[in-house]
Amino acid sequence: GVVMRRYTVILTPDPEDGGYTVRVPALPGCNTQGDTWEDALANAREAIEGYLETLKELGRTIPEERDHPQTVVIEVAA
Repeated sequence: GVVMRRYTVILTPDPEDGGYTVRVPALPGCNTQGDTWEDALANAREAIEGYLETLKELGRTIPEERDHPQTVVIEVAA
């Protein structure tokens, strides 16, 4: 059967070009982008699947993300 894995993706708004850049902290070098939130997530899913497929073909271990990073925006006086 198919093994489902969960990875944290970080979407950062791109103020110059619009849209979002996407990176996957648990998978170094796995980056993509999208014009909208939905595009960015769809592209992230494709990028992760391709990344994992390449690791399998190379006989490498697929990284597991057990403790998902938490991001929180806080406000401070400056």
